Amino acid sequence: MTLILIGLGSGGCSLSRPDAYARTDAADVTGALGKRPASPQVPTESDLAFARTAASDVLTRGNKDSSQPWENPETGARGSVTPLSQAYSAEDGRTCRDFLASYVNGRSESWLQGAACKAGHGRWEIHTIKPWTRG
Repeated sequence: MTLILIGLGSGGCSLSRPDAYARTDAADVTGALGKRPASPQVPTESDLAFARTAASDVLTRGNKDSSQPWENPETGARGSVTPLSQAYSAEDGRTCRDFLASYVNGRSESWLQGAACKAGHGRWEIHTIKPWTRG
């Protein structure tokens, strides 16, 4: 009886591929309904600091149809910031502008939307930056 249990326990479950235990990412996991989408990653405060600096730089230059790349060497996250519209006057009288920023970290890609207003010495201060929602 012991030999039968040992035979059943080791037979039929053997793996022939040497990489059978290779690490998989969450995006590679499959379920009964197929591949699950990767969950969007939330930018770290450090990543957001680099995106804010890029947004301020591209808005300060004021070039039409320009983008500013950014990268955080600590986390490997990267992206670019692109102004969306012409400057407008906010309720408090300041000159403001909206922008869209890409956020790429590993295999995950998402978008952030933000608004900045002109501060002293012609620099732009970021007032909002949050996940982009279509609509």
